[in-house]
Parts: sequence; structure tokens; C-alpha cells
Amino acid sequence: MLKTIPEVIAQARQSLNTISAIDAVEKCKHKNGIMIDVREPEEFAQKSGSNTINIPRGLLEMTMLQKYPDENLAIFIHCATGARATFAAEQLKRVGYQNVWVITSMIDDVCCVC
Repeated sequence: MLKTIPEVIAQARQSLNTISAIDAVEKCKHKNGIMIDVREPEEFAQKSGSNTINIPRGLLEMTMLQKYPDENLAIFIHCATGARATFAAEQLKRVGYQNVWVITSMIDDVCCVC
């Protein structure tokens, strides 16, 4: 039986850390983490949170392993709907990152100074 994307997302989130945008900003500051926007560059250019890093979903694992080799780095991931962020967090956990969070609310209007 096929599953819908919302069903897949809900199931995946059961094994992931999730956090609101406001809490993510505070935790990111406290843990000296990074906030990654996994949307495509065109989407990111239209509107994005301050100090977020744009790494499109398709390039995430390779880019992260090269630029951020610390497996304990606090990583906060967001996108437009949370779907890509959830899939991205799953992949980062699979490659060994230990402190990954999915942001479950809109971050575009939150000032982030991670």
C-alpha cells in the first residue's frame, strides 16, 4: 500500500528532533549551531531568515560533510512546508550527525543570529 507524503513525514518525524522556529533560534544561539534552509536558491532568494545558510536538499549531504565535519554540530533545518526539512534531517542522521533538528514552523520572519 502506498503512503501519502504527509503520512511519510509524520512517520519520519517520530524518530527526529522537532522544534518551533522561535525555539530553534534560541537553541541555535545557545549551542553555537547553524540554521540551514534546504529550499532551492530561487525560493531562498525570495524570502529567507536572517543568517540562514542555503544548501538545497539535493546537495545537502555532500556539502555538509565537506563544510561541517563536526558530527556534534547543532543543525537546524527548515524549508517551506517541513517536508524537505524532514527528509534532509533523516539523511543527516544517516550519515552520522547527532544533533539535528527539524523546524516545524515558518522561520522566514524570525530574525536568526546563530
